[in-house]
Amino acid sequence: MRVSSGKMNKTGAKTADQKEAWVLVNVGTPDDPSTLSVRRYLSEFLNDPKVIDLPWLSRNLLVNLIIVPFRAPRSAKKYRWLWTEEGSPLLHHMNELVKKLQQLAGDRADVFGAMRYGNPPLDELVDELEESSYSSVTYLPLYPQWADSTTGSVQQVIFGRVRTRTRIIDQFYDHPGFLECFAEIIQGHDPGSFDHVLFSYHGLPLRQIRKSHPEVPVQGCSCEKEMPSHGTYCYRAACFATTRLLAEKCGIPGDRWSVAFQSRLSRNWMSPFTDERLVELAENGKKRVLVVPASFVADCLETTLEIGHEYRELFLEAGGEELVMTESLNSSDKWAGVLYEILL
Repeated sequence: MRVSSGKMNKTGAKTADQKEAWVLVNVGTPDDPSTLSVRRYLSEFLNDPKVIDLPWLSRNLLVNLIIVPFRAPRSAKKYRWLWTEEGSPLLHHMNELVKKLQQLAGDRADVFGAMRYGNPPLDELVDELEESSYSSVTYLPLYPQWADSTTGSVQQVIFGRVRTRTRIIDQFYDHPGFLECFAEIIQGHDPGSFDHVLFSYHGLPLRQIRKSHPEVPVQGCSCEKEMPSHGTYCYRAACFATTRLLAEKCGIPGDRWSVAFQSRLSRNWMSPFTDERLVELAENGKKRVLVVPASFVADCLETTLEIGHEYRELFLEAGGEELVMTESLNSSDKWAGVLYEILL
C-alpha cells in the first residue's frame, strides 16, 4: 500500500488528501429480526448472481417465489433468538473493530465498516470514497478464504465503481496473526482433552468449486493433503490448508481432526456435511467433540445457533456426550491488532 507523503497541517496531523481509507466488509445482517426486514435482507443476498449462480430466470423464480417466502419467517425466528441488546452480533463486532482499528491507525487512516448486503451498504460507501480525496482506499473483506460468492462479490461491487487508488485484500487464512489468534482460542479449550476436533467451514455448491479450477476435477484433488498449484483461489483448498496450519500450530495429531462443511442448501454442496459428520463421530464412540468454525471471524447465525444448538442436539441424540464450539475472533483487542497488521 502506498504511504502518502506531503505537507502536514499546523498540528502535525495529516490532511485529508494524505490519509488512507481502510474499509472492513462483512456479508450483512437484517436491520432487525422482523420477518419483513429478514425478507428484504434475504432477497438482496440471494438474488446476487455470485451467491446463486444460476441463469437469471431460474434464479429469480427460485429465490423470489420459493426460497425467500418460505425461509424468511423461519429465519426471522432464528434472528430473534440471536439478537442482543446491541442488536445484530455481526454488526456489533464490526462496529467495535472499526473503533479499535481507528485508535490504532491514528491519523494515518480513517476506518469504515460496510456490509455487502443490508446496512451500512457497501455500494454507497464505495461511491463516497471514490469521490473523496484519500490517498488510497483499502478494502478488507472479513472472509479468511477467498470464494467467488463472498470476496468475489465484494470485488465486483468495488471494481464496478472505482477507477484509482484502490486495493482489496482478497484472503488471509495463512496470515501468521490470524492463525495465532484462532490457535489461541482453540488451545484455550484444551483440544487434547476431546476425542475429536472438527473444523467446520461454510459450504458452497460444488459447481462453484469446479469453476475455480475447471481443468482439475474436485474428486481426487490433492488439496486435502497439500495446497496444489491450481488451488490458490480454490475455497476448498484454502479450507483444508487453514485446517492443516491450525492443527499443526495447536499440536493436534492428524488422526484426531477432520474437516466438514455446513449450511448446505442441497446434496450437491461440498461434503462431508458437518451435521452428518457429527452424527457419524457420535456413532463411532467419540463422546466429546470440539468444533472450530474456521471460516467465520465473528459469531453469527451459522455458529451460535446452527453449530452451538442445532448440531449439538443432533450430536447428543446420536450418543455423544459433549459438543463444544470455540468462540470466534469477534472484536477482541488481539484480532483488531492483527487486522491492523494486515491492512498495513
